[in-house]
Amino acid sequence: MADETELEKKKAEEYLTRLKYLQAEFDNYRKRVEKEREEFAKYATERLVRQLLDVYENLERALENGANEDKEALLKGVEMTFQQLKDVLEKEGLEPIKTQGVRFDPFLHEAVLQEEREDCDEGTVLEEYQRGYTLNKRVLRYSKVKVAKKKEVE
Repeated sequence: MADETELEKKKAEEYLTRLKYLQAEFDNYRKRVEKEREEFAKYATERLVRQLLDVYENLERALENGANEDKEALLKGVEMTFQQLKDVLEKEGLEPIKTQGVRFDPFLHEAVLQEEREDCDEGTVLEEYQRGYTLNKRVLRYSKVKVAKKKEVE
C-alpha cells in the first residue's frame, strides 16, 4: 500500500513538472508570437514607403527647381511624378471605384444628394463629389455621389 502511494506521488510530481514545463514553453511561444507581430506591424509598410521614396524625392526636386524652370517644364515634371505615384499605388492594389453612369451600390457609394430625373433609371449615379477607392478589393473610402430618383407625381 505504501509503495502504491509512493508511486502515485511520483506520478503526480512528474505530471506537475511536465505541466509547468509546458506552461513555460507556451508562455515563451506567446511572447515570441507577440514580438513577431509587433515587428511585422512596425515594418509592414516598409515596401510601400521604399517605393514612395522616389516619388517623394521627385516632388522635392520639382519644388526646388520650380522657381528656376519654366512653368511648362514644372507641370511636365509634376505630371510624371503623379503618374509614378499612381503606378505605385495601383501596384499595391489601390483602385478607384467606378461611379459615372453605374447603378448606386451602398457597399461602394455614399449618396450625399438625390436629383429627380426622367432621362435615366432610378438609382443611377449622376455625379461624383469625392472619389472612393478599394485596396485589394476592400473598400478603403466610399465614393460620395449624387443619385437619380424618379420624379414624384404631384
